[in-house]
Amino acid sequence: MSQQTKFLLNEDQMPKAWYNLQADYPTPLPAVLHPGTMQPVGPEDLAPLFPMALIMQEVSTEREIEIPEPVRDLYRLWRPAPLYRAHGLEKALGTCAKIYYKYEGVSPAGSHKPNTAVAQAFYNKEAGVKRLTTETGAGQWGTSLAFAGAHFGLEVEVFQVRVSYDQKPYRRAVMETYGARCVASPSMETEYGRSVLAKRPDHPGSLGIAISEAVEQAVKRDDTKYALGSVLNHVLVHQSIIGLECMKQMEMADTWPDVVVGCTGGGSNFAGIAFPFMGHGLRGGQTSRFVAVEPAACPSLTRGKYAYDFGDTAKMTPLTKMHTLGSQFTPPGFHAGGLRYHGMAPMVSHAMQLGLMEAVAYNQVECFAAGVMFARAEGIVPAPEANHAVKGAIEEALRCKREGKAETILFNLSGHGHFDMASYQKYFAGELTDETYAESELAMALAGLPSVPEPA
Repeated sequence: MSQQTKFLLNEDQMPKAWYNLQADYPTPLPAVLHPGTMQPVGPEDLAPLFPMALIMQEVSTEREIEIPEPVRDLYRLWRPAPLYRAHGLEKALGTCAKIYYKYEGVSPAGSHKPNTAVAQAFYNKEAGVKRLTTETGAGQWGTSLAFAGAHFGLEVEVFQVRVSYDQKPYRRAVMETYGARCVASPSMETEYGRSVLAKRPDHPGSLGIAISEAVEQAVKRDDTKYALGSVLNHVLVHQSIIGLECMKQMEMADTWPDVVVGCTGGGSNFAGIAFPFMGHGLRGGQTSRFVAVEPAACPSLTRGKYAYDFGDTAKMTPLTKMHTLGSQFTPPGFHAGGLRYHGMAPMVSHAMQLGLMEAVAYNQVECFAAGVMFARAEGIVPAPEANHAVKGAIEEALRCKREGKAETILFNLSGHGHFDMASYQKYFAGELTDETYAESELAMALAGLPSVPEPA
């Protein structure tokens, strides 16, 4: 393990505004549609779920959105986050590339998710909301919202995908430590959860099902709103603080990324690091390649269809145009629980359609191998989700080695794996396998996509 180079910003260098890529798209995002009327939704359609401040951010095309001072105050617990030069990994690979990684595991929850959890909790508190419901896969988002809810005095209820609820008991314990209530999904606590269990009592759950349960609970009470940890526009805007800090740090390193890499499930951490650089290029500045890395067992960008779909399995949400495997698709129980989502963020999907980025998919065993190599070279154990970004960065560095190119590679190490060691134990015991889905199930889910008329 060789000496690291660390690039740190002062607190007064923390960005004062988030960045919104919608201001710089060559063409606007497709409209979000009401599932009943098939007409574009208005703020009043979203009001049962979100406070108006977040709804206005969701539809905003302003380039900058001011970060409220109470949010920046709480950010200071861990932000600005460090950027490292991965000398050890470069040496292990024998590459001529320069590898940098932004480390988001320094947050209290151990991942990038508090960047939006803190913001969402603040805006809900300002709107007089008392209670938040949400879903979580691996538990990073549930942990983050529990942390933010504790700070702003909000009650938090988390529906955690059953397979992750069983795989990751310590994440559940952290949520409970912060005061949240954590329920395995599908559950007997909602009408939709009961209907799923009636058909399959041992259902492993999915983020789509957990979203349905959380939304159902939110709309039943006037004091309750729903919070989502990825996918939505305002979530990706909040995460832009990652890339905004990176831009300043890359200038400190006197370089600029040729390639920016991030793992993708719903799209928030990839967008967080990539979108500020992408917008910089769209405005005439220096350009980069952008590589999204997704799990081969849930490959929405590489195997999904770009179409209107529901964000949840019960079909309670508005319709958004995105790369999707179908809202009825249940991914297998691989360990990167935060990447087990059927759809990709509309903003990421739009960037993909515009040719602004590319996507690759890898299996979980090779991603764990990459994570172990990174841990031994750099000293940080990545979360299973982040292992996909590590794998993507390694493949880019090996390409540079083959081509004799000294490119600069930047990736987002979105969280640490301290609560995921059971999966590492399985990897070392040779018990970790590459989970696969049935092609027939994918075909069935895609065949069930809603029929949306073409715009006139």
